[in-house]
Amino acid sequence: MSNEQVAGGIAGKLAGKAKELAGSALNDDDMAREGRLQSASADQEAQARQEAAEAEQAEREAQLEKERADAEAEKERLRAELQQAEAEQRIEADKAAAERQAEQQAQREKAQAARQEVEAARERAEDEKNVASLEAEAARLEARADAIDPEETR
Repeated sequence: MSNEQVAGGIAGKLAGKAKELAGSALNDDDMAREGRLQSASADQEAQARQEAAEAEQAEREAQLEKERADAEAEKERLRAELQQAEAEQRIEADKAAAERQAEQQAQREKAQAARQEVEAARERAEDEKNVASLEAEAARLEARADAIDPEETR
């Protein structure tokens, strides 16, 4: 067997087959065995290249799948963040609406109280006017009664 370097790939396989056939034709077992070894070595190199290419493809696919999963996780995180922000906005809007409503109710109650105070003051003034009128009428009637019967008052 020689110590020469053998070519790989198709050329190595063809060279190995040629050596194997030449060794068989010449009855040179060493040459035929060397040809078979060269052909087998070329097959193994081709198989190794194929396996390396498949491994690289599998690695690229795994990386792509990881990137997809990362993108989906980021999408879900952003969706959750958006939902939380929307919920917070709704809460703030509800709180502001409740505060406006409470303020409006307080203003209505304050206005009602003011109207009631005005009405009470008007009623007091009318009652005082009526009292003064009744007192004047009573004084007039008493004076008339005194004029009719002056002794009755003593």
